[in-house]
Amino acid sequence: MNQSNLWMRMGLVAALVVTAATFLVPTYAGGRPDGWPAFLPGPIRLGLDLQGGTHLVYTVDIDKAIANHVDRAAEELRNEARTEQIGLANVAVQGGMIVAQLSDASKRGALEKLISDRFPNLSIDPDSAGENIVRAKMTPGTIREIREGALDQSLEIMRNRVDQFGVAEPIVQREGDRDILVQLPGIQDPEHAKALIGKTALLEFKLVAKDPSAPGLITMPLREVDRATGRVSRSDIKVEPRTLMTGEVLTNARPRPGTVTEGPHVEFELNARGAKIFEEITGNNVGRQLAIILDGVVQSAPRINDRISNRGVITGSFDLKEARDLALVLRTGALPAPVNPAEERTVGPSLGKDSIRQGVISFVVGGSLVVVFMLVYYKLAGLLADSALVLNVLFSLAALAAFGATLTLPGIAGIVLTLGMAVDANVLINERIREELRLGKTARAAIDAGYERALPAILDSNTTTFLSGIILFQFGSGPVKGFAVTLCIGIATSLFTAVVGTRVVYDYLLSRRRLQTVSV
Repeated sequence: MNQSNLWMRMGLVAALVVTAATFLVPTYAGGRPDGWPAFLPGPIRLGLDLQGGTHLVYTVDIDKAIANHVDRAAEELRNEARTEQIGLANVAVQGGMIVAQLSDASKRGALEKLISDRFPNLSIDPDSAGENIVRAKMTPGTIREIREGALDQSLEIMRNRVDQFGVAEPIVQREGDRDILVQLPGIQDPEHAKALIGKTALLEFKLVAKDPSAPGLITMPLREVDRATGRVSRSDIKVEPRTLMTGEVLTNARPRPGTVTEGPHVEFELNARGAKIFEEITGNNVGRQLAIILDGVVQSAPRINDRISNRGVITGSFDLKEARDLALVLRTGALPAPVNPAEERTVGPSLGKDSIRQGVISFVVGGSLVVVFMLVYYKLAGLLADSALVLNVLFSLAALAAFGATLTLPGIAGIVLTLGMAVDANVLINERIREELRLGKTARAAIDAGYERALPAILDSNTTTFLSGIILFQFGSGPVKGFAVTLCIGIATSLFTAVVGTRVVYDYLLSRRRLQTVSV
């Protein structure tokens, strides 16, 4: 036996034990101790089923996101045609298609070239009716990008809102093609959190109709407040159907307390693209009213007195708290499309404590049965296997802390399962050693042969289970992911403790001539 190799392996095991114990200090202490280094992991995160909290699933209205893009493309086409002196009698959106009516049919070729050169996301409909009508629609690739972008952007925005709200260890992730899962463990004010996280904050700018009796207009609610009495009332207002700009071009938003005559409001700033669009909107419509619409309700409809560039104000019937909340959701990003609650479930703290107690009981009972069986059946070799199980649990919990994984009730089940698999590996090794001893081999030869013959079977069974865990993690969600994480971590640690950890002890005893026979 190479002594340097043995001491190296012993040092590796000892270093891993010390590292694992260090990683678990915040978990034992109930939080990061004072002065705890930032690069070291914090306590193990508990899932919703163990800590209690709120489980929400939101569905993103992808169709609305696509419609918004079509409306903006129609407005941009109108502006570009005006710049190129291509007269358009009308530009409208019908059935998801942009319908441009030319004032001069001879300009049709120029309009088609303009669309081809400057609007790569649009394709001209070959069946456009009439020489003075050009129809265009979003390309299939663009629609796919909008779908993915709307879901990804909504996911990121909701994650930012959760972070700013201060929820501890949240889970925000995609589910399927349209849904977003939000889990808020230990949340103290679920209603307020839900109001902020799921608030669409879909900010739109539309022109108020000049003639309320004109066809094709949209009737929207206008929210008004009487500053003297504080009474909020609603009336109807007619607006043009096309959306001139949305809140996706916002870069910042701040609440302002307001004055005696004007209540709290929100100031917003725009990025370069938004400033250009806003400047064109206000410059081309001086004297008209611009409806500022939030989640389908007109908050205010100020008159445009002059060209405005990169900033504006949202007034409405807000109190200061509402203005702060609105500024928060706008600052973290206005959702690109409405999100609708599809599922809501609340887990109380008492249920979480019951889950922890039941999980611990199952862990203790299952582990105790395994430990007793190994001691009775394999005697001193069983004691060594039980020591490996303790290390396995230590390494598994430390890995959960290091990776920032969340421990759930199914995750505890995964740990218990890997304990059984770790025992299986030790059983294979011990049975192989027992067979070699029956053939009359010495203790050293029996141990060497036992580990060598058991290793292929151990690797085969653990590899297939590990791959199954990866598949569960990739395609599962929620509790299934929690089970898969602990299963894969447990398999890795069990392989190490069973094949390396126990072998180091055997080799050490053999090197010191303290092991003449093996009790198996």
